[in-house]
Amino acid sequence: MTGIGPVEPVDSPDPGESYDVIGTDGPRLTDRWSARWRALSPRARRAALTATAITVLAAGVLVPRTLAPDPHPAPEHTPVPWPANVTAWRYLGPAGLPEPPGTHPTSGRFRFAVDVHSGPPVTLRVTGAAFTGLTAHALPEAFTVHPGTTRRVTVEISVSDCSGLPQNADLPFLDVTLRNARAIQHHSFIFGRAYSRDLFRLLRDACAATPPPQPARPSGSAGSQNAD
Repeated sequence: MTGIGPVEPVDSPDPGESYDVIGTDGPRLTDRWSARWRALSPRARRAALTATAITVLAAGVLVPRTLAPDPHPAPEHTPVPWPANVTAWRYLGPAGLPEPPGTHPTSGRFRFAVDVHSGPPVTLRVTGAAFTGLTAHALPEAFTVHPGTTRRVTVEISVSDCSGLPQNADLPFLDVTLRNARAIQHHSFIFGRAYSRDLFRLLRDACAATPPPQPARPSGSAGSQNAD
């Protein structure tokens, strides 16, 4: 029988014999905290408990607020409105001094109120009065209306050619150019019966037929003869 030598006992009594240490159990974290806690005085323990309670309470209040969505999100960008969408015209009535009796005025003045509901200020210019043969302009020529305000304006309309003008028509309008920070627009504002009545009174007066001129009387006698 062959072998590799005598079997050594596990626990050798030889005091000089050494062993390789594979692993050891050190003190656990809870054990260390327990030892430190026991080393504290009762007063220190109460102070530590109070501080811990305050920390937990503060965390319970602040963390939900941090995680909750913002109740006041940033407002979305609102585009500047088109000037024609926020501007309104209202007819107020005729303006100016009455013409002397027997005259045929060729121009008249009409009063309007202009409103801008929102957005930036709007600058306006009157460019026409519905029909060929009429010219129109505001007094002053161009004016600006700020949002949330009303501007009263006078428009002067003149008759330049009666040949193409109707003697009656519904819903006459004004041609207006509007400009704000977004765009320049050409728009027609239509008005109702009151403006139609006053405008066509001007047209009838300006284009009323005048008596035709009397033919000239002949000079001399057509039946005269020369005698020898």
